[in-house]
Amino acid sequence: MPYIYSLPPLTAFDGRGLFGYSFGPLKQNDVDISYIEVDKGHDTFMISKKITRTYYVLSGSGYFTISDRRYDVNPGILVEVPPKVEYSYSGKMKLIAFSKPRWYIGNDTHTKWNPDVVQGDFAGIAGSGSWLTQLVRVQIFGRSPIGVYLGLNRRLWNRLPTFFTALGPIRSYGIFLHALARIHGVRAQAFSTYFLRNRSQLELIGRLVGRSPETDTLRVAILGCSTGAEAYSVAWRIRTVRPDLKLILQAADISQRAVEVGRCGVYSLAASEVTNTNIFERMTSAEIEEMFDGDGDVLTIKSWLKEGIEWHVGDVGAPELLDVLGPQDMVIANNFLCHMGPLEAERCLRNIARLVNPHGYVFVSGVDLDIRTKVATDLGWNPLQELLEEIHEGDPGMKGFWPWHYGGLEPLNKRRRDWRLRYAAAFQLIAAGEDNGWDGVR
Repeated sequence: MPYIYSLPPLTAFDGRGLFGYSFGPLKQNDVDISYIEVDKGHDTFMISKKITRTYYVLSGSGYFTISDRRYDVNPGILVEVPPKVEYSYSGKMKLIAFSKPRWYIGNDTHTKWNPDVVQGDFAGIAGSGSWLTQLVRVQIFGRSPIGVYLGLNRRLWNRLPTFFTALGPIRSYGIFLHALARIHGVRAQAFSTYFLRNRSQLELIGRLVGRSPETDTLRVAILGCSTGAEAYSVAWRIRTVRPDLKLILQAADISQRAVEVGRCGVYSLAASEVTNTNIFERMTSAEIEEMFDGDGDVLTIKSWLKEGIEWHVGDVGAPELLDVLGPQDMVIANNFLCHMGPLEAERCLRNIARLVNPHGYVFVSGVDLDIRTKVATDLGWNPLQELLEEIHEGDPGMKGFWPWHYGGLEPLNKRRRDWRLRYAAAFQLIAAGEDNGWDGVR
């Protein structure tokens, strides 16, 4: 029986102004204990439904804002925040946090941005003056009726058979619910990922690489690489298909801690205790044996997969991205744009497009479909039809979020006139002045 717990290898949460680790699993299963390093503060103000949170300040200084009142804190101060009270905290400090009972999905209502961390409108996808945004902003006795409304509809929706939710009027209602969720949800960085996450996408990458026998060097960028699972999955697929290639793979993420884990390439079979996902669950035992060297519960990426990968810490929305990474034959930007607001995501996607060589490829999953469609149309991207449906359906986790979570993936709808463009996740970029031959209808 363990009596002493060390910090886990991966962060459990990572916001714009802090990151934290959760200890455990503990024998005392009705409490969460976390270590938090605060650089600016908690991204949002929030109200807990049932959890009492207690914070002990280890070092540094800052302040808590609780029920609109400011409380300065220093080392040795204990702060207790009961349920149903709005609060946030700011400063530069290290904290130990206790949550009792343990945190669970649906406990927290996020009410507004903490201006010490995030500047701008708290609303998400719609403009600040839209009627839908105004509706979502409404608070009654400190609670959001929209949150209650979405929770009730979620329970009802999950009891409906699939054929019924696919009917036109019900699907339209789901689109409305998803629009509410995209405004109501607070977008934040997430580390949850898997090896071989979307097999159909990896299959298409292999096919495209295999069709270019004259290529001797291939430059690939994995953006939002998180802790490395996708970078190593792509390297595995390419090197399996074309072992003769010189692969130069650039992996980049805004989180230094995530990049450090990826660069190291060492993973624990118990990592799900930290990330809330089992990063190996979509692999067969034969694939694990092929990609990793094992030592008990610790798996290390084999050296032939690590070769040629360069790791970078940085913002892929920054203008200097092209100067840092250079032109690429293939860019993969999956499952991080959905965590941005719409304007930020669009600017970032347009910036990413600058990396791709003419006739190169870009893969973009995990993004608001309206934004991807707009950018693809404006820039004249040619949507690849090969394995389109399989790739769209290839990540069951994202499908399960719709329509309740801002990152949920809209079910494919062939009744749409533009469905081949809207649901494509892989595109070929055309050189300036060329006609991509795509009329948006086929």
